[in-house]
Amino acid sequence: MITTVAVEGYRSLRELVLPLGQLTVVTGGNGSGKTNLYRALRLLSGIALGGAVGALAREGGLDSTLWAGPEGTGLEVRQGRAPVQGTRRRRPVALRLGVVADGHGYAADLGLPQEGGVFARDPEIKVEAVWTGEVLRAGSLVAERHGPTARLRDDEGGWRRMPEQLATGDSLLSEVVDPAGAPELSAVRRTLRSWRFYDGFRADPDAPARQERVGTRTPVLAADGGDLAAAVATIVDAGWGDLLDEAVTAAFGDARVAVVERGGLLGLELHQHGLLRPLRGAELSDGTLRYLLWAAALLSPRPPRLLVLNEPETSLHPDLLPGLGGLVAAAARRTQVVVVTHSAALRRVLADAEDLAEVELVKELGATRVRGQEGPFDVPAWSWPSR
Repeated sequence: MITTVAVEGYRSLRELVLPLGQLTVVTGGNGSGKTNLYRALRLLSGIALGGAVGALAREGGLDSTLWAGPEGTGLEVRQGRAPVQGTRRRRPVALRLGVVADGHGYAADLGLPQEGGVFARDPEIKVEAVWTGEVLRAGSLVAERHGPTARLRDDEGGWRRMPEQLATGDSLLSEVVDPAGAPELSAVRRTLRSWRFYDGFRADPDAPARQERVGTRTPVLAADGGDLAAAVATIVDAGWGDLLDEAVTAAFGDARVAVVERGGLLGLELHQHGLLRPLRGAELSDGTLRYLLWAAALLSPRPPRLLVLNEPETSLHPDLLPGLGGLVAAAARRTQVVVVTHSAALRRVLADAEDLAEVELVKELGATRVRGQEGPFDVPAWSWPSR
């Protein structure tokens, strides 16, 4: 289970340490930092896949993703008696991401390169660390990387330097494979690579989910939902058709979903009482299509280690939220789930879920913090590796 996520220096997430439950519901007003948290989680997972630097480039580069406020604020500024002013930077530019899962921890520190040139703003991975236990300590380190050099703890407690030099944009997790040791490194790699993210679905007339496509066994719905029919067929084939039927009935009453094959292509149909024929995917309303997409995502026969949903209530009628909440709660019994939401109605539906952690984000002097974390004893213990 993932117990803690830490972010420092990413957009409004100046210093955030977040505890996670089996089901974590993240709320907050517009601009409080919910989307930034969602993106930071994606970025953390992307490091294990070797794509963090590319992901940062697509967001406009490291400069566009860094905390935009001052390095520090004095007491008068925090009390509103003085304006916010820039200060001379004392620490290096850094974007830090970390996680603790199943007794293993991982942290990465990204910064700017030392040399200039045409790629002078490309982010570099400066430091990475993997450790055992909840908090990083010198004695709990099992793998670390400084610049291009990586080393692993050996069986005698000493260090073994890896012969390969890491490129500045390559992660220790994606590049170092050592069957002879460091099982913790492999465990963290598997955990982060298994995370799955859904950030809304298209429902316009040209949406991929409305098109009939060649279908193969699809235990994981694609991010764009284009393989919806195949995913539904896989859910039924896996023996979870009853759960799908219950979700459809909860939302649409006397209705059912079917997958049909036409000329080698799979398509989705919705059968409703009172209609002389089923509705094809191209005919479904936007809300109906989005609900079916969320159902296919949440009923995946191959659940990830962590499933992160960003505002799943978007464009859904309030009558559909109880059904959506039931799907989320059921998914949380099979895997860990994080839901970022604006919807008070969806929060109420999920209020009785088991092992629920409710997190409300608020803004203070431009920085996102967790409501209730007023002092150091309210924040989960965390320590970053040093450069």
